[in-house]
Amino acid sequence: MPILEFIGRRWMAAILLAGAHGAVRFADYRESVVGISDRLLTVRLRELQERELLRREVIPTTPVQIRYRPTEEGLELVRAIQPLLQWSRRPAQEQERSED
Repeated sequence: MPILEFIGRRWMAAILLAGAHGAVRFADYRESVVGISDRLLTVRLRELQERELLRREVIPTTPVQIRYRPTEEGLELVRAIQPLLQWSRRPAQEQERSED
């Protein structure tokens, strides 16, 4: 699957951005990506791991901790999509200015 199609899947970009902005544990991602179900978040985290955009780290404590972190390739992809996100917010900002 081409990367644009992959990252365009529902919640993918939001999850990747959450990781780039500090989300580490499953609960962090769930809080950052409002509206996603636990099941779908689990599926998407696995898909991002399979594409090597996210790394899963198991910490052998009691209870076991799982941490997710973007790989360098994942961070590179975030840097590539950030201008698009800024562009997508621009019309809303311009509309707010014209209403004032």
